[in-house]
Amino acid sequence: MAILVQKYGGSSVADADCIQRVAERIAETAQAGHQVVGVVSAMGDTTDDLIAMARQVSADPSDRELDLLLSTGEVISCTLMAMALRTLGRSAVALTGPQAGIRTDAAFRQAQIVEINPERMLRELERGTIPIVAGFQGMTDDMDVTTLGRGGSDTTAVAVAVALKAEYCEINTDVEGVYTADPRLVPDACKLDVIRSDEMLELARHGARVMHPRAVELGDVYGMPVVVRSSFSTEPGTLISRGDDMALEARQRVRGIAHDVDVGRVTIAAVPDRPGIAYAVFDALAQAAINVDIIVQDVDREKESNLSFTVGRDDLEKAVAVVRPVAAEVGAQDVHASADLAKISIVGSGLSLGPGYAARMFGALAEADVNITSITTSEIRITCLIPESDVPRAARSLHAAFDLDEESLTGVAS
Repeated sequence: MAILVQKYGGSSVADADCIQRVAERIAETAQAGHQVVGVVSAMGDTTDDLIAMARQVSADPSDRELDLLLSTGEVISCTLMAMALRTLGRSAVALTGPQAGIRTDAAFRQAQIVEINPERMLRELERGTIPIVAGFQGMTDDMDVTTLGRGGSDTTAVAVAVALKAEYCEINTDVEGVYTADPRLVPDACKLDVIRSDEMLELARHGARVMHPRAVELGDVYGMPVVVRSSFSTEPGTLISRGDDMALEARQRVRGIAHDVDVGRVTIAAVPDRPGIAYAVFDALAQAAINVDIIVQDVDREKESNLSFTVGRDDLEKAVAVVRPVAAEVGAQDVHASADLAKISIVGSGLSLGPGYAARMFGALAEADVNITSITTSEIRITCLIPESDVPRAARSLHAAFDLDEESLTGVAS
């Protein structure tokens, strides 16, 4: 029988009723002839509640202890799910990440999966038992429990599917699939039947929250098909794959609009124009483990430049504190910070196949009276930094400009 990995997010297992409903879906999948492995997130807001509790007893909790604490949320979910399946007459076993053979590096709070030994899961499947794996966690060689960071359960699910050589991995969430834009901002957004994994990766990296970028990248590297669907309906969802089964027309156009309001910008004003300045700034940020996104530098006639970069808003104050002494040391004039910007992106393999996409995007934003602060591109993406207040208008304008409400977008080659 083919192996199928099903992941269920926090909203899908938010309470006992949700867990029972998900258990019924897993049991139905097994009844249909699949060997099923479940991967579950923590119930509802459990992770946030555990972090808040930690902050009540310690202003600066150790990352090691925090990881051990946070891992309990998924352990609760997987044990309850196994109990619910047993009540339905199905043999099931709850496995923590370490029990499922998931080994990670020692980067607490943002650990990377190093290896998965699937022997225990395979052994349970051979017995006719459904393994329910706690997502978001693993163990180091020193037997320390680690967590994988935001979206870690998605990563667990895809990694487990790869290790088990599953037929595909199913990400069950609170939306029915991947949409051409956020339906909350763009009422005409439509669900895609299929999307290339490289396109999904760009969408995920630039604001689409339906799936974590690390999980998408893992599926792409190992050729693991991933289906995103709702755990609250029977709709088929969206297939994320390398694109071999995608209609030719769909490959030649913009596939989606992504937006991200988690943007803080730091500007170092009047930086002397000489070698080594950028290295000094960004090496300091790297040493502080601050991820940098959009970087813009302009040089004026006085041989000075303004150097700007964006970070996540949670890192904005930390980034300013890191670069101020560097700016003073290199003789820059000042450091400014702003948290009123956002990113808006168009994504699609069509961008690499023909001219005119940038002009069309900039024209649509101009017609919508949206000012562009800076622009970055990749082979299949164009991203503009704009005022956060303009995001809804910009998203609707771009969606209309690239005809993303057309039914043909969802076509799959026969």
